[in-house]
Amino acid sequence: MNQYAILHIPDSRYCFAVGEKELVLRLRMSKEDDGAKVYLIYAQKYDFTLKRQKKRMEVCYRDYLYSYYEIRLTLKDVRFAYLFEIEEAGKIYYFSEDGVTKNYCFEEGFYNFFQMPYINQNDVLKTVDWMRDAVFYQIFIDRFYQGNMQKDTGYINMAWGDKPTPESFAGGDIEGIIEKLDYLQKLGVTALYLTPVFSSVSNHKYDIKDYRKVDPQFGTKEDVIRLVKKAHEKGIRIVLDAVFNHCSMYLEQFMDVIKKGQDSIYFDWFLINGNKVDVEKGNYECFASCNYMPKLNTANEQVQEFLIEIAAYWMRETGIDGWRLDVSDEVSHDFWRRFRKEVKKINPDCVIIGENWHDAYPYLQGDQYDSIMNYAFTKACLDYFAREKFDAKAMAEKLNANLMRNLEQVNVMMLNLLDSHDTHRFFSEIGCDKRKLLAALALEIVFIGTPCIYYGTEICMEGGYDPDSRRCFDWEKTHWDMAVYDKIKELLALKKEEVLQYGTICVLEENGMLSVHRTWKNVSITLWVNGTDQTKKITFSKSDTKKIICAENELEWKKNPKEERNCINEPLFLQSKGFVVVKEEMGV
Repeated sequence: MNQYAILHIPDSRYCFAVGEKELVLRLRMSKEDDGAKVYLIYAQKYDFTLKRQKKRMEVCYRDYLYSYYEIRLTLKDVRFAYLFEIEEAGKIYYFSEDGVTKNYCFEEGFYNFFQMPYINQNDVLKTVDWMRDAVFYQIFIDRFYQGNMQKDTGYINMAWGDKPTPESFAGGDIEGIIEKLDYLQKLGVTALYLTPVFSSVSNHKYDIKDYRKVDPQFGTKEDVIRLVKKAHEKGIRIVLDAVFNHCSMYLEQFMDVIKKGQDSIYFDWFLINGNKVDVEKGNYECFASCNYMPKLNTANEQVQEFLIEIAAYWMRETGIDGWRLDVSDEVSHDFWRRFRKEVKKINPDCVIIGENWHDAYPYLQGDQYDSIMNYAFTKACLDYFAREKFDAKAMAEKLNANLMRNLEQVNVMMLNLLDSHDTHRFFSEIGCDKRKLLAALALEIVFIGTPCIYYGTEICMEGGYDPDSRRCFDWEKTHWDMAVYDKIKELLALKKEEVLQYGTICVLEENGMLSVHRTWKNVSITLWVNGTDQTKKITFSKSDTKKIICAENELEWKKNPKEERNCINEPLFLQSKGFVVVKEEMGV
């Protein structure tokens, strides 16, 4: 047995509460030891030496190196003690705080058992329930649609549809989003993530000079209020972009520091090397190497109060449903803890989504964000669909490894995306292969978490790196591939299935195909993706309740091509780059 691979950490992603008296426990072991039987031995903490229970744990996830055993328990007493019993090759081992041992003294277990000392309700990460069935749509506002034709358009310096430069302004605005709400609702969108709306000199607005003012190019505060109201009437939620890591050099407080140096009351709001600002030399910390975006000192309590009040102001004034946090991993943990408490007081259902491109577990333990933009999912999809570095087995292992980074509640709320304003367009990355696009979107919908579609994906928009990924939406329908558009609508509608909102997940390789299996109550939904160059056969056990609910590039029922799709008793044949989603109602 590979003892070096065995890992369990109490009160962590390996042991966490998902409800008032509900606990999930995980044990990591080497895949070499898959033949081992693992049991959880547990009891109420103060009864452990007297009476204990024992339950078998099963492998629920496998990555490249490890198998992850998992069990979910409903507790009578939330003071919980436990250890693991491992049976391999006829030998019994115990795993406790003392590591792996051949014997265990239960009478003195209070020294070295694992424990969840107590489940305090304010420590349990609560799922924002509307995220379970949400379908997000990210809009880069300047390039989506211009609705206000009466505004001052003197700033517009490109024709709609021209390729943008870093300095291009196309004219998109909040009124344009309002006018396209019907379009978005019909597409199947239930939440919008908007890039920043606040006053800025740039087209992207990530260098904010006035956090209390909507940029006039986009509209007014009243326009945002109207957008939220009309969106809510259509069942669409609104998430705004919070840029709290840095600001514009034209922010009033930074301008005061430029003028007064160390004598400015705002001097400590920024991170300056010296006693005055030198813009040319850039003697202050900033975003990346952009001297026009000075970094805010979010460890400073005055800065914290200033930014938290900004967030509270817009929540109270407009009724928005959440915040996406820009460059959130460079901001103080202390600030995000304060931020969460304050915004959740205003609206407990407000979602907090960090922009962390890497493993963000330190931020995702229930005291800071709800989730992050899941760029690890993006990278896996690029490696599988675009680069073809992964086969189905490697893709399944990577997706499982990513899931094991987080608590279950976080995985439910992860914002899964194929691309964004900060990446190349996924459609371009896959060589404009529409079969791959649809298969990747099928995975995004069936996978656990919240899908986010970057504007224009539904019409196969192309684009390279910023600013090319920020092209104008082409509203000329004759340019659209309506078959792809309709298939994407069909895929987005699957998110209404309860099993895709609440179901457990199992990600595997089957016959060279990627398989994602979701189960909830008596219903299962399974996605197969054929990333190979050959047609693959899917064989089913006989059932009268299996039916295809969405597919592309499949050949079915070679013997009975006219058989209705609500009963699958013959094999399916899935062509190269195709996918199929099958639903089964068990016990019906």
